[in-house]
Amino acid sequence: MLLAQTAPPSQAAQARPAQQKPAAAARVPQQPASNARSAQQKAAQPAQAAPPAPFSFASVERLARERAARPYRNRSPKLPVRLARLTYEQYQEIRFRRANALWRNQSLFEVQFFHRGFNFDRRVDISEVVGGVARPILYSPSWFEFGKLTQLPTQMPANLGFAGFRVHYPLNTPAYKDELIVFLGASYFRVLARNQRYGLSARGLAINTAATDGEEFPWFTDFWLVRPSQPEEHTLTIFALLDSESIAGAYKFEVRPGTTTQVDVTCELFPRQDIDKLGVAPLTSMFLYGEDPAGHRFDDFRPEVHDSDGLMVHAGSGEWLWRPLTNPHELRVNRFMEEHPHGFGLIQRDREFSHYQDSDADFQRRPSYWIEPLGDWGKGGVELVEIPTDEAIHDNIVAYWVPTTPVQAGKPVRFNYLLSSYTQSPWLPPGGRVIATRTGSAVVPGGKSHDQTQEVMLEFAGGDLDSLEGSQPIMANISANGGRVDNVRVERLPEDRVWRVSFRVLPAKPKQVVDLRCYLTLYGEALTETWIDQLSS
Repeated sequence: MLLAQTAPPSQAAQARPAQQKPAAAARVPQQPASNARSAQQKAAQPAQAAPPAPFSFASVERLARERAARPYRNRSPKLPVRLARLTYEQYQEIRFRRANALWRNQSLFEVQFFHRGFNFDRRVDISEVVGGVARPILYSPSWFEFGKLTQLPTQMPANLGFAGFRVHYPLNTPAYKDELIVFLGASYFRVLARNQRYGLSARGLAINTAATDGEEFPWFTDFWLVRPSQPEEHTLTIFALLDSESIAGAYKFEVRPGTTTQVDVTCELFPRQDIDKLGVAPLTSMFLYGEDPAGHRFDDFRPEVHDSDGLMVHAGSGEWLWRPLTNPHELRVNRFMEEHPHGFGLIQRDREFSHYQDSDADFQRRPSYWIEPLGDWGKGGVELVEIPTDEAIHDNIVAYWVPTTPVQAGKPVRFNYLLSSYTQSPWLPPGGRVIATRTGSAVVPGGKSHDQTQEVMLEFAGGDLDSLEGSQPIMANISANGGRVDNVRVERLPEDRVWRVSFRVLPAKPKQVVDLRCYLTLYGEALTETWIDQLSS
């Protein structure tokens, strides 16, 4: 059985300790002849080289610091033309042979590698760390099946390398190791928990997203996979080196699979240049349309199409915010200013198959990603970017943390956070939640739509709301910046015990954008998270 082969360790010379100067001869006391010969023999022996330090996160930090001290360059060898010209369908013919997986039958975790080709043109260098020693994993065409591309295996250069890798683990059954986490393309990675299907992605870093001068995409150029110390080890450690024109960074990922899979991320960043907008812990998703009829402009049989349906933020003040996602007609960028944030994430809250009617895509099984800062991130804001799209194949939603403190060349910054991939979580948030948002043009007497006024209908459920009778004096606390609201109505729907809020929004002037907030209270006490949205006529 073939296992991933490794190259011999580097033969780089080790630094030797500096030689000490002897004391002045006049001050050296006389010694017996036998002792003098023994001392001379010891002095004649060559000095022993200090053993190399075990490979660790500190090793990656040192490499990132060294990279940042020099101008950026793309270190990947050019992709051979025959691989660059592959179509998507042809690239899918190339499959890794499972029998060649790293750590196969030796650990709960196994690693498979992606071949370079099609749009995956860059080589990433991957090493295995065993006993504190890192050795590169060398490419071999024998590890792959090429399907109809029968001539490709004989044409591969020896240093071709890999495009990325994926880790497998027995998430759902001990009889099969499912995909757990995959790193492929730029700094993108995706992670799964139990009974999930791939949906949104995480990234190592976002730089100048939605900026007029264009976005910069850093790349993970090097990975080090730490071999589990025990066959039953449940935590996998991965180191990575990130690089781009503006910054280099050292990353550590500690992956803990389960019903909720958690990834403890540590990154030490070394800026080469000043950076206008640094996006920390970025998440990327797809939203074509949801339950809101105002956004359903597509000829599609499916009621909803999205990987995530909202941005959730747990503010430093303790308030929970819910912002439903949209597929706008033009680029929208909103930043929610915060201080000492507790967390944020892109969430797939709707879990009903009947709301999607797509047995192939299984949108109801797409994961939610939640980012919990570890340590104080200070002042900044969660920025949400919504990009217009007409196809579900494009990720058009991005969310990340932007620190207020400017990122300056030569000044390292460090962030530590916990990424959780989950399906349902009773503690996010603990109270009532928004489960539906619907908007549309208001209807005036005579049955005609009003050009400026809009109707909003929200539905809340969960927390204490589920046990309250319809006679309770539940109130809607609503604010509108840029307009006003009227015709507010709050009621409990007897069919499913959901609480519905409806109101009319009137902008202060034509085409005025109105920022809205709404949450439910009982005798002045907040019962729900705060719904936030932005309406424009």
